[in-house]
Formats: sequence, structure tokens, C-alpha cells
Amino acid sequence: MNFLNPRIKDLQQLAKDKQEEYLNAAPFPNIVFDDFFNEEMLSQVLADFPDLSTKQDVKFYDNKNEKNKLEAKGEKHFSDITKAFVHYLNSEPMLEFLQELTGIKETLLSDPYLLGGGYHEIKPGGLLKVHADFNKHELTWIDRRINLLVYLNKDWDESYGGHFELWDKDMTKSYHRVLPVFNRIAIFSTTDFSYHGHPNALACPPDRSRKSLALYYYSNGRPKSEVSRNAHATLFKDRAGVTGDTIKEPVTLKDVIRELTPPIIYNSIKKMVKGDR
Repeated sequence: MNFLNPRIKDLQQLAKDKQEEYLNAAPFPNIVFDDFFNEEMLSQVLADFPDLSTKQDVKFYDNKNEKNKLEAKGEKHFSDITKAFVHYLNSEPMLEFLQELTGIKETLLSDPYLLGGGYHEIKPGGLLKVHADFNKHELTWIDRRINLLVYLNKDWDESYGGHFELWDKDMTKSYHRVLPVFNRIAIFSTTDFSYHGHPNALACPPDRSRKSLALYYYSNGRPKSEVSRNAHATLFKDRAGVTGDTIKEPVTLKDVIRELTPPIIYNSIKKMVKGDR
């Protein structure tokens, strides 16, 4: 099956043609493509997208930073076509495209575990405050470098909101607001300073929701200039002029130990403490 829009004849050439635009984008490297994938195929992916609120093994977030947000785990709820599509997004051609587009020197790696990725759905009234993403893969401890978001919302009116916003390092303004319409993709480099989100409450009708697929890409090592500390979870940031925009989670000793300990050692310690040897 051809997952790409037929008008894309040479994926690598497209990456070369767009690399300068990507690298010079504000407030950090990013790009948006419309009609990137085969419309018929992607329409089937949308048709097969389940109501995540009815499924088990789905994370539900409902707090000041992440409201009415659902995140599926792995491939469990994928249809066959969605599974094939996601496998393509994790395949060699897509990795080579992203490597060329982003100019990243370290070899890019996909995430078959879809840790934090896969199906995402936000219900009416939901939001995701501006943040920088976790920077280490929980299982492999490699470095998160790129996000690729595939939007799946047909007939999405501007008034519904749900814009994906890119904010500057000082959180003074949004440089880019992307409406999450069907067959639009956003690609951006993830660092400790690539602040993004959709911070305003979703205003779509009660029978609609904001649907997307999220893919994350990694490398073993990265430039030191891209990180502020060794490892961290999601870092939420207040927008300038918005008092109490986000909530800050308290940091405990356990959090610090977990952050600085490689998963294979940390998980072994947990098993020993539980007596599960």
C-alpha cells in the first residue's frame, strides 16, 4: 500500500528541499505539511479510530495542565490499517526522511513501544498546557529528538480551536498556531526548550473530539545545548501574563532517584524491595 500522497514522488528529495525551511523556522525547528498522506488510507484510519473513553488501558488526564485528554497504550486498539500505517511511520523510509529534513547528525531510532505516543484524543473543554516533553525513553534511556503529529479531524472549523501552538523560550508569545485539520502533520525538534501545546480549552461540539496520532523519534546521544538536566518528565510552563497558568508537581526524593537512575537498575531495585526476585 502507498501510504503517501501520490504527488510525493521522492520522499528524500522533499526532505532536502525543505531542510532549510525546517531548520530556520521560529521559535525552534519545525514544519507543517498538508495532504501528506494518501487520503483514502487516512480516511480509513480515522473511521477506525475508537472512542478512547470507552476503552481499557487508556490513560485519562483531567487536571489543570492536561484536561479531558486520553492517550492509548501501544497498538492494542489499532485496526489492521492503522497498525500498518504506524509501522510505516516507524520504518526506514520515514527515518531517512526525518534524518535529512531535520539535519540531526545522530542516527534516528523509532519507538515500536509508542511510549506516550499512538492514539491521542481530547474531548470538548479539554486542553494541553504549554510544555517541553520528557527527554528520555523510559525503557531504553535514549534521547527524544523529534515529534511527528498526524491530525485526523475532518470538517474542523476554526472556531473549534485545538490549535497546536509553538512558544518561544521565554514564553512571551506563540510564534505558530496550527489548526489540527485532517491530513495535516506537524514535525518539530524536541529539546528542553521546545515549548508547545494547545493551552486553550477545546470548543468543538459535544459529539466531536480532537483526534491525532503521535510518533516520537530518538537517538543515542544528543548535543548538550539541547538539555537543561540529565532527565525529566514533562515540563509545563506558564505563559507570560497568565497568572497560575499551570500547576507544578512537587518533587520528592523518589522523583530525583527515579530521574537519575537508568531503568534497568531502577526496575531491579523495585523488584528487590517488593520481594519479587
